[in-house]
Amino acid sequence: MGLEFGRLLTAMITPFNSSGEIDWPVLEPLVEHLLSTGSEGLVIAGTTGESPTLTTDEKLALFKRVKEITGTRAFVMAGTGTNDTSYSVQLTEKAAATGVDGMMAVTPYYNKPSQEGMYYHFKSIAEGAPSLPLMIYNIPGRCIVNLEADTLLHLTAISNIRAVKEASGDLDQIAYFLDHSPEYFKVYSGDDSSTLPIMSIGGTGVVSVAAHVIGREMKTMIDSFAAGEPALAAASHRKLLPKMKACFMAPNPAPVKAMLEQLGVGARFTRAPLLPLTESEVKQLENWFSLA
Repeated sequence: MGLEFGRLLTAMITPFNSSGEIDWPVLEPLVEHLLSTGSEGLVIAGTTGESPTLTTDEKLALFKRVKEITGTRAFVMAGTGTNDTSYSVQLTEKAAATGVDGMMAVTPYYNKPSQEGMYYHFKSIAEGAPSLPLMIYNIPGRCIVNLEADTLLHLTAISNIRAVKEASGDLDQIAYFLDHSPEYFKVYSGDDSSTLPIMSIGGTGVVSVAAHVIGREMKTMIDSFAAGEPALAAASHRKLLPKMKACFMAPNPAPVKAMLEQLGVGARFTRAPLLPLTESEVKQLENWFSLA
């Protein structure tokens, strides 16, 4: 892949059946679909994977099975971050034993830790699997707290903290960090629509939701920019933007699950409190995709 994580990573959905159980037979076709449409890495049991509704045993089984399917064809990251540092460390230790290639940990949500608290949180998680790289996920819109650039710069001194998924929307903060961070440390967009803007100031790629349904197009845009063709990448960005936005017409991941159902890869089922799209919402989503 040329990069530790790749450029196009997909935050993979967790497929469920009508009974609310993980739809294990769908997992392999789903993974193969993502790999065949450009994904170089997969993030398992993140927010898009409906992690709040997954048990520890389900998460560990997902990590193990997805890695078995992918082998060496993709970088598999386990979502192990929660708002409980001790539990996150324990899950990270257990995830490392499943054979995954790395971890992703989100900023602690709801309990609003200080910058010092977040430093301790991520340092502890990194120490839970010191031989595997850790990507930090900064998303103030969901977690209330923002991991400030100086705090993240402090964390880069920990050898296996190697990347950040940035969904703060603050290009000034991201640019400041990139200007002061080690060259090996990678910044990924946490929002599909911010992929090209973040790459334009030195970012590496994206951890995508839309790649479930427009993976080839996302990969083309990213590769164009990386190959020194910014005008071509910009044209792709403008063309894809309506489809990226359509993927969030309802709470994630309900829209992409509905689109995958149309593609014959799984079903639209979610776990409460998230609800699957209604028939009328599916028609609206299909119209947006056809018009884009």
